[in-house]
This record gives sequence, structure tokens and C-alpha cells, in this order.
Amino acid sequence: MTNPLPTATAEAYCLQLQQKLDECRCIDFESERMVSTDYLFGPARGQMFGILVCVDCTGAEVVLKAFSGQYDGRWLVPGWVPPVCDPERFAEVVSSGDGQIKSYTSLLAELPERNEEQSVEQLENQLGGQSGDQSGDQLSEKRKSLSQQMQRCIHELYQFRCLDQSIRTISEIFGSGSPPTGTGDCCAPKLLHFAFNRGLHPVSMAEFFYGSPNRSGTRLHGHFYPPCDDKCKPVLAHMLGLDIVYRDDAMLVVNKPSGLLSVPGRGPAMQDSVETRMRLLFPGCIMQPAVHRLDMDTSGLLVLAFTAAAHRDLGMQFMKGDVHKEYVGLLEGLIEQEGGVIELPFRLDTDNRPYQIYDEKQGKRGKTVWKKLRVEYFRGDRLATRVRFTPLTGRTHQLRLHSAHEKGLGHSIIGDRLYGVAEEGQRLLLHARLLTCTHPVTKEPLTFTCDANF
Repeated sequence: MTNPLPTATAEAYCLQLQQKLDECRCIDFESERMVSTDYLFGPARGQMFGILVCVDCTGAEVVLKAFSGQYDGRWLVPGWVPPVCDPERFAEVVSSGDGQIKSYTSLLAELPERNEEQSVEQLENQLGGQSGDQSGDQLSEKRKSLSQQMQRCIHELYQFRCLDQSIRTISEIFGSGSPPTGTGDCCAPKLLHFAFNRGLHPVSMAEFFYGSPNRSGTRLHGHFYPPCDDKCKPVLAHMLGLDIVYRDDAMLVVNKPSGLLSVPGRGPAMQDSVETRMRLLFPGCIMQPAVHRLDMDTSGLLVLAFTAAAHRDLGMQFMKGDVHKEYVGLLEGLIEQEGGVIELPFRLDTDNRPYQIYDEKQGKRGKTVWKKLRVEYFRGDRLATRVRFTPLTGRTHQLRLHSAHEKGLGHSIIGDRLYGVAEEGQRLLLHARLLTCTHPVTKEPLTFTCDANF
């Protein structure tokens, strides 16, 4: 993933930290100097370290440092931020679960040599359960179930404090999916969790690898790396309130989730938006940073600017049609045609806002190029067609209208509560997956992609 925060200030502190580690040859150099860095150059190999630079409520600079996971079996080392979980509770859960799982493992290993019924009886006596005839497969299933239960208990220990002071759990972040092992133990979530718990505002963050290269050769001593995609990206998107695809001093590109406004609406209940979240994380940005908008129900790539000059430049690119955009949508039913161009006029239904209606006389024409990607099943035996849309204009609800209207494709996008039939809790399956533009300062051509999660 891209670094969600500026890195220059934190990298300078990281270089100072590397020098301190080189000189002292320990990581507890601020206290007893008993935790040697030799560990990082032995069989365990190196480890990630990170610096987060913050400001407190008075504007004073605060520098925090963290190591990923445990350091040589230690969760806590003086001078370094603690883990997100409670180490004592973590040890209790692991100790309790491991004991039961090992009982199943040892009994499974003995099954070929011992009477199966005796093995099961022994197991049940150990675990305080009921005796009975069970096969090795049943024992394996019980072991697997116990392992999953222990993992769920571990996940409950990770309660991430977010920028807006809310709390997010691993289950809230990953849903029904299984997060990778070690999720929440990397430097970035540890640093941000610690900062947000203390009312500190992050301004710069960087991470580096220290020690012998990892076995895959993807981490080298002294090199800087961004937060990882598999474990950190989903967690940081919730902690920071934004899934950041690209960031520099001029512009920000985010993956907007379905259900979040691009810009704030009217009234207190409609203030949460990408814009307001951006201003919370980056208080130095302009008041209205969004360069364009996505419907609240649509997910995908959204471009914002940090400065007025960048906003003007990017806005002009959108206005002139110099920005290329592609969307993917999953539509109800079978579409037989392979592709084409849709051009239809629509206008706002003033008696039913924000609904748009077909109007040959007063409507503004919207133009969309579309291509069928494939036909698939949605939620079992429900036939659906996956379509790529390339809008050549930017009318309100253009793709939703061009999909649903009988003069368009005549097939609404799944989850469209305005122009189709949406089931309870079903999001709109429309996603802005690709965007190309020119950088407002360097004039470099940029291409951003972000695949749909449906």
C-alpha cells in the first residue's frame, strides 16, 4: 500500500534510530541496555521498526517508535509503544487453547497404534467431556474447531482506537473473512493506536527493516518500506477513516466505500464524508478538497486536492474530459449484447429528489461506452452480467440510469435502491475501478486502479 502519511520527517528520525541501534547494539538503549540487536542478525532474522511523528494539543512534537510483533519473545520493551492487545490476556488465551489443541494432536498421532475408542475416551477425560466412538476425522474437526475458537478469542483482544476516537475490532474490519496471522501487530497500527489513545495527531510516519534479510529476500537491512497490504491496509483504512490509494503534497486519491458521501450534505446527520475525513486527518488541506464526486452508494476511486492550485488544475481536467474513468458493475439478469454506446437525456425529478427522469426536451445528454465482461451467478442461482462502463460525460446517476432504463440496457445494477429493487442490506454493486489524469504539479501522467470487492 502507499504510505498514508507524509514520510520525510519520520524518515529523518528513523535514520537517527538506526544509528542509535548500530552504536548501542540494543533496542532498550534508553534504559538497562539488556535487549541486544544480535537477535536480529541470527536465525530469527530482521524485523520492521517504525517511527510516528505527532503533535499534541499544544502543537508540541511527539515522536513514537515501535517494532513489529514481539521482539525475541517480548511484547514490552521500555521506550517502545506497547502492542494493541493486552499481553497478559493474550498469553492466557494462547496457553489455554494450546493445551487443548495439543491433546487432540497427540491423540491423533497415536490412533494407528492404539484402540481408537480408548484414545477418544482418554481425550474426553482430559478435556472433561463425554466419551464416545469417534473417528480420526472427527478428532481433526474438533481440533480445527478449537483452533478457530482460540483465534476468535485472540481477535477479540484487538480493539483499535481510530482517528475519530471510535473503536474498531478485527471482526468489524474483516467481516466474515479470516485476517492474516499477526494482524494488528505491525508497526503502523501499534503506533497509531497508541497515538489516538493519547489524543495525539499524526503528521508523519515511516518504517524500515533492520537485521538480516528475511528468507524471501523482500526485506533488506536499513531499507524503508510502506505498510503491508494484507495485514495493515484494511486496518489503517478504518483507523484513519480513509482507504488511501495515493498521496503526495498536491493530491489525494482514496477508495471510497459504498455508503459514504463524497462531500458533506445538509444537516448534522449528513456531515460524515470523504471530505470531512480528509480535513480531520490532514487539517492543513483546503476547505473543499474534492475535485469530483461519486454517488453515496457507489464505491471506488475519488480524487481530492490539498491546495487550491492543484484543485483548479485537476478540476479543469475533469471539465475538459481529459480524465479517463472506468467502472465495473454487476447487473441483474442476462445481457445478450456484447457492448455498445448509450446516449440518453435525463434531468432531475424536482418532486422526487435525487431521482432523475428521462426527458428528450429538457434533459442533459449523458454518454456511456459499455462492454460485457462475463455472465455469472450472484448469491447462488441468480443470473447477473458483469459490465465495464466508460462514461464520456459526468451526469448525475448516469451509469445507474443507462443500466436500468428501457432505452439503455434495461437491466438495473444489483443493489440500486433508486432505479431497481434492492434487498435489505445489499449495497449498490457499482465501483469506480480505474482513473487516469495528469499530475497537477509535475504534469506526469498518472493511472490509478482499485479492483471491486464484489
